[in-house]
Amino acid sequence: MLLGIITVFLLCSTTTVLAQEPAASKIKAVATFSILADMVKNVGGDRVEMTVLVGPNGDPHTFEPAPQDNIALLQAQVIFENGLHFDPWLDKLVQASGAKARRVAASEGVELIRNGDETDPHIWQDVSNAMVMVEHVREGLTAVDSAHADYYREHAETYLAELAGLDHWIIDTLKDIPDQSRQLVTSHDTFGYFAKRYGFKVIGAVIGSATTEAADPSAAQIAGLIEKIKSTGVKTLFVENTYNPKILQAIAAEAGVKVAPELYTDALGGAGSDGETYVEMMEHNAKILAGSLK
Repeated sequence: MLLGIITVFLLCSTTTVLAQEPAASKIKAVATFSILADMVKNVGGDRVEMTVLVGPNGDPHTFEPAPQDNIALLQAQVIFENGLHFDPWLDKLVQASGAKARRVAASEGVELIRNGDETDPHIWQDVSNAMVMVEHVREGLTAVDSAHADYYREHAETYLAELAGLDHWIIDTLKDIPDQSRQLVTSHDTFGYFAKRYGFKVIGAVIGSATTEAADPSAAQIAGLIEKIKSTGVKTLFVENTYNPKILQAIAAEAGVKVAPELYTDALGGAGSDGETYVEMMEHNAKILAGSLK
């Protein structure tokens, strides 16, 4: 009788302990900018508590951290960055915060475009590069949460299939643009990978640099860009969501060409916009280009 009572007590105690065990806690992750954060969300799903340092419509090149960013980094288990000097402020921010999180450079292994001494960091403008970034995200999450490796693998496979479809869709959407119209003039030099992948030529940019931190163009540089626009027959200029359009609009007026609707380049758009996710932003850009250049 006593043995039976003890057995029942132990079973009840075990049941109580199991019932009180908390659900597996989420992984605290930080991404340096919104496009990369969207990739992390797609792979991490509801296993990840996400913090993005440079949010929608923010310019990562000119980002200035706030005190809460130090807290997010200190609490993070994994930090996802682009690398290639796109988020160069991260090193100092990590050091100041005392963060010990694993850092994952999403650009690792991508075939890079170099313009003189400058490396173009805008790798996601080629969807096949975005797929490499997603693989790094999967590996980074698995490294800090190996117990859920299958979860991250399955989510990554689903997202990679979606991106492969997106890549083919962009090619098909842009296929009818005439060769002579496949010329791009933008706010800053951000479309090198897009041009290489999808068959365009970058004619110039208001800021002839891969970073918007470069100085505004001189009068001579603006005059040279206007002359190039006229001599190459460019009819449309493209403004970006992270850069003030006034100079580009003035150049368009002087050159006698039009400015197309805004493109999403270094950041996603806000909630409800056509660029709320990476897939949506790339679809939006392709549609704008196709509609403006045919």
